[in-house]
Amino acid sequence: MSSEYSDIEFRSPAEIQQLQEQLLSKQLQYLQANSAFYRRMFAEHRIDVSKIRTLDDLRNVPFTEKADLQLHNADFLCVEETRIIDYITTSGTLGDPVTFACTENDLQRLAYNEAVSFKFAGLRPGNKVQLMVTLDKRFMAGMAYFLGLRKLGVGVIRVGNGIPELQWDTIKRLKPDTLMCIPSFILRLIEYAEAHGIDYRNSSVKRIIGIGEGMRDINFELNSLGRKIKEKWDVELFATYSSTEMSATFSECQYGCGGHLHPELLVVEIIGEDGNPVPPGEVGEVVITTLGVEGMPLLRFKTGDMAAMYYNECQCGRKSPRISPIVGRKNHMIKYKGTTLYPPALVDVLNNTDYVENYFITVSTTDNETDNVVITVGLRQQSNFDPIKDLKDRFRTRVRVAPEIAVLPVDVINQITHPAMSRKPVTLFDNRSK
Repeated sequence: MSSEYSDIEFRSPAEIQQLQEQLLSKQLQYLQANSAFYRRMFAEHRIDVSKIRTLDDLRNVPFTEKADLQLHNADFLCVEETRIIDYITTSGTLGDPVTFACTENDLQRLAYNEAVSFKFAGLRPGNKVQLMVTLDKRFMAGMAYFLGLRKLGVGVIRVGNGIPELQWDTIKRLKPDTLMCIPSFILRLIEYAEAHGIDYRNSSVKRIIGIGEGMRDINFELNSLGRKIKEKWDVELFATYSSTEMSATFSECQYGCGGHLHPELLVVEIIGEDGNPVPPGEVGEVVITTLGVEGMPLLRFKTGDMAAMYYNECQCGRKSPRISPIVGRKNHMIKYKGTTLYPPALVDVLNNTDYVENYFITVSTTDNETDNVVITVGLRQQSNFDPIKDLKDRFRTRVRVAPEIAVLPVDVINQITHPAMSRKPVTLFDNRSK
């Protein structure tokens, strides 16, 4: 990506929109010339891409669904196969993996994206990051983080995920100032440190960048997971939101008021049930259009993630739109006893309950075609009170309804939530009839 965009987030909203419309026009012409899937879409809907000149004009283009990627995966490829230098896969709702093919320019775009994002967290040459995510298993994120840190000139320690003993040994030996990992793993690191007499509060670590899990709620306050980490370990916390499909990241700045959009990389819409834009600050589905992607660009792709967008200037001076923490997945929305829920709200209660060691959530359809929720927990120790009653009271206080609670041994739940091929723990089992 060109250095001419380096200050785009500090420019006026009008300048940001003008740049996005210029890049969008180029991307549409590229799709018309190179994408079998989008050429077919344009022909079927009689869309003349030269007439889509503004962001508002985009609404005349149909959405791209996840099922389209699964059923017509090869038709999204826009380059000769000989130009592909990296293959990535992500699982999909129909069960078949979706392949994303990246060119050299796509990997350079990923590196640029992450380098800009890491600057938001205050990283500069001379910092040292312990990367606690996998770079293998056809996983985009770990590779993107490495490329971005390398481009930024930051030292990288590629430890990979899991194994608290190895993580602490590395921290002791190489003294990173930043950890990048799934936030809930930090609690495991803290538990290990406390059990083995490690003075983690006085370690070299000053900053944690979280991926894959939220650490703030919709009001930008730390959620239970974020609070637990902060109470135990007074380090700076930064949350990010990204996905393989958009090949970009929304990153928090030091003020923690949402993830900043990189306008040169994505056009973002937030839509309601009717497919139309929702007002600023209102939750809807995140829809993205990639800018500058060569291998497999996407147009008006419905991510399934639910969030809100804010357009006022941030305290950091950036004027680019900001996305709220993700409140849940659209297809995971639960209607239980007259209340609308998203699994993260249930998870927040569980993560804030000291006697719960681990858990999983099962959603099913009743004979009356309504949603049913069962939460299965593993308990840390025997208690002198009724944990099921206490948990139900906690749920009633926080989300107004109390799901059914079941108890299983901790090791049994660990086996259920850690299937062999999964990149991270599986805590939601949605068995509803579709």
